[in-house]
Amino acid sequence: MSEEARRLALCPGSYDPITFGHLDIIERASRLFDEVLVGVVIGSTRKDYMFDTDHRLRLVSDAVAHLDNVRVEGFNMLVTEFARQVGACALVKGLRAISDFDYEFQMAQINKVLAHEIETVYLPASAKYSFISSSGVREIAIWGGSVEDWVPSNVVAAFRQIAGTHTEEE
Repeated sequence: MSEEARRLALCPGSYDPITFGHLDIIERASRLFDEVLVGVVIGSTRKDYMFDTDHRLRLVSDAVAHLDNVRVEGFNMLVTEFARQVGACALVKGLRAISDFDYEFQMAQINKVLAHEIETVYLPASAKYSFISSSGVREIAIWGGSVEDWVPSNVVAAFRQIAGTHTEEE
């Protein structure tokens, strides 16, 4: 297949941190598209991050290393401009609940005005991940709760490092 004919999807997000829910969406997108670019937001007008940009990029890269057609890049611009810049034909977004749909539908309409040639593709969260959110995971981890069932082991280790609770296994 020629480079021009390859279908590239962009999975944008803050990934602070990446969860198994995110990984599920990325893995499923990697089966639907020729290539998937996980776009990690570098700056945001809406939030402060627990993990800095370099750390989030490393955590995501490690978590998707098993997927041959997935790569990771940071971006600090409108998602539609980044999608155009990298040649994406679609933005892939995961939906957990009606509240996600309400927000993402509004964003899709705005993005369509900004970049009519880029489609938004929604993938519903798998049932076992439908309640997981990065903010919820951060809250649990900050208070010393176990997050092993919701995030990759490299993220668990990163939380332990922040909390200063290293184990002998690390």
